[in-house]
Amino acid sequence: MRVLVVGGTGFLGSRVVARLSNLGHELAVYHRGVTEPALPFGVRHVHSPDAALPVLAFPEELTGIAWDVVLATSPIGARDAAALMSAFRGVARRVVALSSGDVYRAYETLMAADSRPLEPMPLTEEAPLRESFLPYRDRPGLPPHLAEYEKIFVERAVMSDPALPGTVLRLPAVYGPGDAQHRLRTFWRRMERGLPAVVLGRSQAAFRWTHGYVDDVAEAVVLAVVRERAKGRVYNVGEADAPTTAQRIEAFGRHRSDRTAVHASPGEVKQPT
Repeated sequence: MRVLVVGGTGFLGSRVVARLSNLGHELAVYHRGVTEPALPFGVRHVHSPDAALPVLAFPEELTGIAWDVVLATSPIGARDAAALMSAFRGVARRVVALSSGDVYRAYETLMAADSRPLEPMPLTEEAPLRESFLPYRDRPGLPPHLAEYEKIFVERAVMSDPALPGTVLRLPAVYGPGDAQHRLRTFWRRMERGLPAVVLGRSQAAFRWTHGYVDDVAEAVVLAVVRERAKGRVYNVGEADAPTTAQRIEAFGRHRSDRTAVHASPGEVKQPT
């Protein structure tokens, strides 16, 4: 297969590119050139400042090639999703776009923006989506492009064009080596320092959110790219049974020689010093 990856040099994307290359597929990666991970030999790099988020323009050297699949690793919202579909309509056979679990109405409830009863768990791909949009528009201190972040708009664009069939993957919280968000690092540090306990507030100890180890999530993305039957489908990616935060930390602790206790307290979460 001939695959164009928009992005593909970061935490998750570089692993996807490496797997697709190792399977023998022909790949090009469209990015700014700010980061140059050690991708396999033969992967073509196309650099452009236009590849900054949101990606709104594509060079003719990419839009003039017939692609089997275009993989959008970091689509942000309505503008870049529309640009993607317009650029590759009649050029590519399929588009695969990475979305997020934050599209669900349950996320509104989590953020105290919806007071209706909770959704039945676990959430399926048919569960109701959020009815309010642009969840990060008014949050101070975030990168400017997040003001237009809305994966629901991305999904609508990718899944609504019969001339360019789409696949959407709703990703979990992805963790593992290279995670720039440092998920779970606070807990790992306490274990590495040999501290006797990880102390959590009761609500944090009982909190559940679907996670995915980066290599497992990369494998899911690869399957969506290479399997034709993924066309027109939306997939949740993540754990079949999400543990509580306390259970997750305990599982990590069991893989260490020194057992790490986890205690839930009624007070605030105590961060390590």
